[in-house]
Amino acid sequence: MKKTIFTPKETEALIKSGCSLAIAADEAILRHLPKGNWIGGTIPYFIGEEGGLQSREMVQVTVLAEAGSPSTIADYSSDTIPRIATDAPDHGFTVLIIPGMSALHTEFAAHSQDYPELFMKPIVGWISGVHLDDLGKIKPKVINGQTGSITDDRAVAIHVPLAENKMAIVRIINLFQQGEGDVLTFPKDGFSVSDCLVNGEPANFASYVQTRGLDLALPLVADYSGAQINVSFQAVDAEKGLVSLYAPVFSGIEYKQAKPVGDYVENLESLLRDTRTDAHFACNCILNYLHGKLEGRKTGDFTGPVTFGEIGYQLLNQTLVYLEIHE
Repeated sequence: MKKTIFTPKETEALIKSGCSLAIAADEAILRHLPKGNWIGGTIPYFIGEEGGLQSREMVQVTVLAEAGSPSTIADYSSDTIPRIATDAPDHGFTVLIIPGMSALHTEFAAHSQDYPELFMKPIVGWISGVHLDDLGKIKPKVINGQTGSITDDRAVAIHVPLAENKMAIVRIINLFQQGEGDVLTFPKDGFSVSDCLVNGEPANFASYVQTRGLDLALPLVADYSGAQINVSFQAVDAEKGLVSLYAPVFSGIEYKQAKPVGDYVENLESLLRDTRTDAHFACNCILNYLHGKLEGRKTGDFTGPVTFGEIGYQLLNQTLVYLEIHE
């Protein structure tokens, strides 16, 4: 298994080698890395070759292309993100990083499925985050390594062309399916929810979650024409009557809580262990890391950043996304 966890000094050497890189680290480290052909996102949680790791001192680096690749880096705002796929190479792949809990995060979650050519080009990536102790105190950020620009309201992407004899394929591992319980709808879009409708009847969502004793390890799931899209729980504040989520819910969409999965740790570990791949890029959700007890444990052949949301064409939650390169 190739090495992906590095010290900042080792990361500097990789940047200076000219390779195209995707980098995950604490903000203080990202700010001091040299300019080069890389993009980055804040997060201090990783899946390395030795297993899950929480560190503010180390760096996770995915080598996307060797030195000399004609990769290009671009920034995107809420107005320009719809062209992410049309900007992507006709033969290659794109890695996209979006700052968590930003307006752009909501825009991508709500509308990415309608972007031109979105499902015609391989697009993967992640939502940047922060240490869980810093939630609500520090904003997640992304950085354009070419310019050194670091921001909490724009996305950054690296577009990587491939040789004609190679092909990129996006894969998604999702433990969850929509359950058979109550139908939940919400009057407003957002990451923080108070009011909801339960089978058409008004309710406070925090009270509903507590009264029903919902297992917060099981996300809400919406069925988008057969695609199971998770919306994961972050926290429940009973006193304020608020539920915080890792992805926004949207008005007009019907949600149900996911079916029980049995032993979360055992089933996730088995699924990852039994999926054999030489992943070129991978990322795993912070909730899989927590509920799957991945710290210090290996996850099959997969290494990569732990995220506040995964990108497999569109925004996903509580999944593992990976990209393979085939001849």
